[in-house]
Amino acid sequence: MSTQLKNLSDFSHTTVPSGTNYKFGIIVAEWNAEITGALYNGALKTLLANGVAEENIISLPVPGSFELTGGAEILLSKRSDIDAVICLGCVIQGDTKHFDFICDAVAQGVTNVGIKYSKPVIFGVLTTNNLEQAQDRAGGKHGNKGDEAAITAIKMADFSAQI
Repeated sequence: MSTQLKNLSDFSHTTVPSGTNYKFGIIVAEWNAEITGALYNGALKTLLANGVAEENIISLPVPGSFELTGGAEILLSKRSDIDAVICLGCVIQGDTKHFDFICDAVAQGVTNVGIKYSKPVIFGVLTTNNLEQAQDRAGGKHGNKGDEAAITAIKMADFSAQI
């Protein structure tokens, strides 16, 4: 596994622009709250550390990962001043195909919302085999996917502003 010995939240190899001039939405799933809470805290901390003012961050909960797409859609339909939306969730493999349907629907939905609004909508959803893998990626030994999603949002908002 390529992540076995790697902290995925190391950004020393890239330049991160300032987030000072941007507004962000964070849509976070309440399901698997221990994990999504850690993802949210990572994303929020990273946005603030990169110059985003607290008043330029709108955080909204949705029941589960499946609802992330609807949450991003509603936010962007009501707030044209948002530069990027971060979708945070966690889907852990179970014994049924539910995992596959949810993961596919959320990935496609996040992509489609971004295309519809021509705004970055970031997929910060863990799709893991078990709780331990989720914990490892929500502030554990492999970093925090919330941090990664926030950096991606800043970089994509800046990319969009340059076009």
